[in-house]
Amino acid sequence: MKRLLFSLLVAAALWFVMFAPPTAPYLNFWWAMSASACVLLSLAWGGRRDAAVGPELFPRSLRQAFASLVLGVAIAVVLWGVFWVGDKLSSFMFDFARPQVDLIYGMKSDTPPFVIALLLLLLIGPAEELFWRAYVQSTLSRHWGADLGFLATTAVYTLVHLPSLNFMLMMAALACGLCWGLLYRLWPQHLAAIVVSHALWDAAAFVWFPF
Repeated sequence: MKRLLFSLLVAAALWFVMFAPPTAPYLNFWWAMSASACVLLSLAWGGRRDAAVGPELFPRSLRQAFASLVLGVAIAVVLWGVFWVGDKLSSFMFDFARPQVDLIYGMKSDTPPFVIALLLLLLIGPAEELFWRAYVQSTLSRHWGADLGFLATTAVYTLVHLPSLNFMLMMAALACGLCWGLLYRLWPQHLAAIVVSHALWDAAAFVWFPF
């Protein structure tokens, strides 16, 4: 647990630097996020024994790999649809919602879209799932039980976005954390599909089909 606590403190520090108003304007967000993703991967690898993640990440056959891909695409599509509805409702109900969402999209203005998509698909999305679900949630679930591990991971995943001072970003993190965390809570054997869904949803929401 000491290793996990250290890893969470590192993640919180990285997210503070990337999102806090005093530091965020001086960074290229996507390259900073990519560097942070590499750090998360290193932390997850270092804590793999605590998490005890088994071979479920790697499909054992082409059939399993195809099934994981199809399931991952389906999860991403459904989650994108939920966010589309949520975006319309929040914009209708709250005057601050659209400006805050626009601020989130403003982070991609200085990086070519195809570069952002590649980073999200190949590095950032997978790294976040391997850290938050395969390492953090798995480790907390071993020590505290599956339900409390899921809730605690979702809470921390949401709170690390607090330095952004962006309510809509925090609500997006909460919704995503609940979705992917619950899927991992119920079906940890489908971790590969969850990783695929995170990567695809990121690319769709930020580049291909923004809200």
